[in-house]
Amino acid sequence: MSVTPPASSTMRTYALRLKPGQDLRREINAFVEQHQIRAGAMVTCVGSLTQATLRLANQEQPTVYHGHFEIVSLVGTLSTNGGHLHLAVSDSTGRTIGGHLLDGNLVYTTAELVIGVLEELDFRREPDATFGYRELTVYPAATPAKRKKPASR
Repeated sequence: MSVTPPASSTMRTYALRLKPGQDLRREINAFVEQHQIRAGAMVTCVGSLTQATLRLANQEQPTVYHGHFEIVSLVGTLSTNGGHLHLAVSDSTGRTIGGHLLDGNLVYTTAELVIGVLEELDFRREPDATFGYRELTVYPAATPAKRKKPASR
């Protein structure tokens, strides 16, 4: 069995709130692009939705649920090179469903998020021959070029 070696990094965090009607995944992706996050993780998210759109396990097509749902978990990795997020929501009876987060998850009252940025890492999605999916590959972050010192006079 092959295991990817672990990588470590310090973490900087952002806290933000989404408002009614906003699309959870689209707003997260926009935030990642705006802040040029190369390696990030969803630390936590709580809130509510009026529509949940998920790709369920081993299914090709999305499943859309309408109603009022509590966000009980949102986890995954984030990167300008592609993310991988899973969402779990519960309905008014406590029934919980979950799957891959897709576009079409509409905020009801709020979505409160904390996103962690791993400054010393670079997450990339590369083909994995096992199943043919693009899977996470972790690299050290490129170091900024050293600034040239001004010439002395």
